[in-house]
Amino acid sequence: MKLRRAGTITKVIVLVLAIYGIVNLVSIWRRIETAQDEQNAIVEQITELEAANADREFELEHYDDPRVIEGIARAELGLVMPGEMVLVDESP
Repeated sequence: MKLRRAGTITKVIVLVLAIYGIVNLVSIWRRIETAQDEQNAIVEQITELEAANADREFELEHYDDPRVIEGIARAELGLVMPGEMVLVDESP
C-alpha cells in the first residue's frame, strides 16, 4: 500500500481545526479562572458569615451576662457609659 502525502486543502483544514481548538482551550481556561475567583470570594464571604454566626451564638448563650450586653450596646448601638469621652477619627 502506497502512502500519499496530505494535500494543501487537508493541511489547511488541520491548521484551522488546531487554531479553533487552541482558541477554545484559552476561552475555557479564562472561564475556569473567573469561576475560581468567584469561588474564592464566596469562600471568604462564608468564612466571615460563620464568624458572625459564632458571635451571635455566643451572645445568645450569654444573653444575661452584663459584659455581653455592654459589648453589644457599645459595638452595635454606639452607646457609651456615663462620663466616658468619645474620640472620633475624621481622617480620610
